[in-house]
Amino acid sequence: MPDDPTMSILVLQHIACEPPGEYEDVLRARGAELVRVELDEGEVLPDWRAFDAVVAMGGPMDTFEEDLHPWLAGEKRAIAELTAAGKPFWGVCLGAQLLADALGARVYTGPAPEVGVLPIVLAASAGTDPVTTGLPATLPAFHWHSCTFDLPAGATLLASSQAYPNQVFRAGRRAYGLQCHLEVSTKLVREWLVVPAYAESLERTSGPGAAEKMLTELAASEPAIRSLARTMFERWLATIAG
Repeated sequence: MPDDPTMSILVLQHIACEPPGEYEDVLRARGAELVRVELDEGEVLPDWRAFDAVVAMGGPMDTFEEDLHPWLAGEKRAIAELTAAGKPFWGVCLGAQLLADALGARVYTGPAPEVGVLPIVLAASAGTDPVTTGLPATLPAFHWHSCTFDLPAGATLLASSQAYPNQVFRAGRRAYGLQCHLEVSTKLVREWLVVPAYAESLERTSGPGAAEKMLTELAASEPAIRSLARTMFERWLATIAG
């Protein structure tokens, strides 16, 4: 869409190795301007009103760890404000949990970690949502999380997994939360495994050899997962243009 005005996107990161991935590729191809803020590094959260949309990515912290990460309080306050104002928001993993928390829902540790390539299943309401309509009933996704959340009041559930029912949801018209990762590549997940907290958590919960097994499964599913990321994200961007 070369005739479109330049879109300005605020990207909230919570660790350097969790960038927007495929979502960033889509934005770059559209010529969008990305302003990346590393909140975990102490960078200041800018005024969300100056941007066309906000993308919030994952991270190793939990939304309820404000004592360890005081900046979480300000981020959640901003997310609540921008969602109430109708600003488009796309939250991934921690970003989805932050959206749920900001809207008053409970975020908590789930029954067991959900890690690896596992399917998500669309809810009935997905058929009328602009981002998910017409997609296959069962979709491939990559997961790496141990927390989950209740659905915020008034939110629309769009997809679930067997272990974690709240995988994808919409709040209002243009705020979306995705607990699962669709944006990742095998190369990017290898970078996650360099983070001691991530590598130790995976071995503790899934046992020795889990990392290579996970990478092998992701390599086989990566084209389909990233294609889904492009489709859904481009549809979300279309709601902004509209």
